[in-house]
Amino acid sequence: MRAQVFHGPGDLRLEEVPVPAPGPGEVLLKIEAALTCGTDVKTLSRGHPVMIPRVPTVFGHEFAGTVVATGADVETIEVGSAAVAANSAPCGDCRYCQRDRPNLCDDLLFVNGAYGEYIVLPARLVARNLVTLGDGVPAERVAFAEPVACCLHAMDQAAVQPGDPVAVLGHGPLGLCLGLLAKAAGARVFLAGKKGFRLDRASTLGFAACLDVTATPDPVRAIHEAAGGAVRCAIDATGHPEGWEQAVAVTDKGGTVVLFGGCAPGTVVRLDTRRVHYEELRLVGVFHHTPGLIRRAVGLLAQGALDPGPLVSHRMGLDGVPEALGLMSRGEALKVLITP
Repeated sequence: MRAQVFHGPGDLRLEEVPVPAPGPGEVLLKIEAALTCGTDVKTLSRGHPVMIPRVPTVFGHEFAGTVVATGADVETIEVGSAAVAANSAPCGDCRYCQRDRPNLCDDLLFVNGAYGEYIVLPARLVARNLVTLGDGVPAERVAFAEPVACCLHAMDQAAVQPGDPVAVLGHGPLGLCLGLLAKAAGARVFLAGKKGFRLDRASTLGFAACLDVTATPDPVRAIHEAAGGAVRCAIDATGHPEGWEQAVAVTDKGGTVVLFGGCAPGTVVRLDTRRVHYEELRLVGVFHHTPGLIRRAVGLLAQGALDPGPLVSHRMGLDGVPEALGLMSRGEALKVLITP
């Protein structure tokens, strides 16, 4: 089969590799749709010792397809079933799994291989984070299950109510997804980003306002002016310390700040401790997803309650993966749909 194989930072090669055979408890999935992700861009640039502990490996982690073979001991998954899988599976046994915090599992098993024609899903993933689908559900829609599940985790923490002013800082695909979910919950969404292709696309999604932070020396004031005051909730989707600080600054008394975008290791941010303490700001970090969130995301996508189509800016084949990741790194694409 053809696959994009990661050999190390900056080294991605389109190769012919054997079609893997499923072992006990495993499933072989024919990939019908895969999606690019900002994490892929960062991993291609500098590697990722947790998500990719060994090289070479087939790259990519957001996908959906059809079950074409099962290994021994697989009794509940039928060949021919449409299915979508998460990119990880918790162990179920560690103290965090036992506390119902499987996203913080001490032994998260990460799975890569979306940018290939087939992928073998390990037994733990099959048992915990593989979801079969009904007839007629487009693979390119449910391939969004993993990023949508991460965004649902953030929205659970945000606890948005109808009419709430919500600021989303960041105009990448996850920022827009967060904005769409907040809008679906009835919020008035004020999305802040940088002038260009992505902000132009955001302006078509029905948000209350899309603000170019490069057009003002004071982005916090610009958000306040657009929203008519401080917002009840701010969500950072930039993954930059200034974004985290601005998210705190735009939030009203008693409000919630959701720190969704992960900053680089060792990053330090400044906090106005007076505001956090006396105004009872709630600051919460969110990471990854859970099996329950994956199933909620699949349900929303399969039922059409969330349409991720506007987040797909380009469509390419396997040979286009390097170009797709390059477009994303330059902010010239949102999600790129890869069809093996």
